[in-house]
Amino acid sequence: MSVPVFDPPDLTPFQTHIGANQRLGIALGRRSYPIHIGSLDWHALARELPAPGRLALIVSNETVDPLFGERLLQALQGVYGQVERLVLPDGEVHKDWTSLQRIQSRLAQLQADRRVTLFALGGGVIGDLTGFAAAVWMRGARFVQVPTTLLAQVDSSVGGKTGINLPEGKNLVGAFHQPVAVWADLGTLASLPDREYAAGLAEVVKYGPIADPQFFDWLESHAEALKQRDPQALAVAVRRSCEIKAAVVAADEEERGLRAILNFGHTFGHALEAGAGYGTLLHGEAVGLGMRMAASLSVACCGLPADLAQRLDELLSRLGLPEHAPQLDDARWLDLMRGDKKSLAGRVRYVVLPRWGQAALAELDDVAALAAVRTIPVRTDGALRPA
Repeated sequence: MSVPVFDPPDLTPFQTHIGANQRLGIALGRRSYPIHIGSLDWHALARELPAPGRLALIVSNETVDPLFGERLLQALQGVYGQVERLVLPDGEVHKDWTSLQRIQSRLAQLQADRRVTLFALGGGVIGDLTGFAAAVWMRGARFVQVPTTLLAQVDSSVGGKTGINLPEGKNLVGAFHQPVAVWADLGTLASLPDREYAAGLAEVVKYGPIADPQFFDWLESHAEALKQRDPQALAVAVRRSCEIKAAVVAADEEERGLRAILNFGHTFGHALEAGAGYGTLLHGEAVGLGMRMAASLSVACCGLPADLAQRLDELLSRLGLPEHAPQLDDARWLDLMRGDKKSLAGRVRYVVLPRWGQAALAELDDVAALAAVRTIPVRTDGALRPA
């Protein structure tokens, strides 16, 4: 079928030889902000923040706070008159109204005004929650993203999407609210379990098929180095991912068109996360499976050469991402996908690949979507990941 293809984002040339510390910018007029990548000096970065004010609130979780909470506290002391910490439970299941209310209640207890700065110290759940809390506190407070997972560093910390989940679906309640800075300290990634790290690699991989085939080629040739967390390979991968994300967001901040390509694999992936129960699959694991399904859909309906979908399959497997999906019946699949944010009047729209390196948003029928779902083998014993 013929679908309109989004023009690719205006990208800087892909660099494979970069320094230890990088600073990128995301161009959004008065909402522009820096993205720092590398082995970062948090004390120096804290002193760079604009108009810090009297109060900072660090929001983290029970896993991350013992690792990095004190370090961030010490970096902020002396810059802010008062620095407080709030530690939430860990996990996607806690990205909900209850956690949001805990942040807002803590701000109220501290008598925070609009000049408070919130620091999101953790992965995507903490970043989304904290950003949403900042967006709605007195109609807009400042926040800084301090992502400590690979997935958050290459995706969720950049671009200003914030929100919470409902039982009916992911990220259905939220706001666009840009941070004032992103501190992507690669050193924090050493703390990640292998499974969590591999899940982040899925969000790295997606940028190749939707925007940069040269980057995909590089990922294929450096898959083992990335899997082993080679510092130079990791620096290149994080920088290029952020460059692509920043270019897309600068062109379409509120997802009126082009930004939808960043959701490649996410319609299927979000359905998997919710249907299997939050926590059964990590977000990146679900997105990896969703990309496999979206690539199959692209072959069947949009003319994508099958060998390109096979290359995507093989790279995801090499990086340790799941090859099997949990069991969901057809009615459940369709119900969950119709609740996706990209749906329009109940009609599901999928990010597809008419050409390698370019993406489109297409309405496709349920038969085609379910056929793509069935290309992924199912397991019911919980053994979803490669050995």
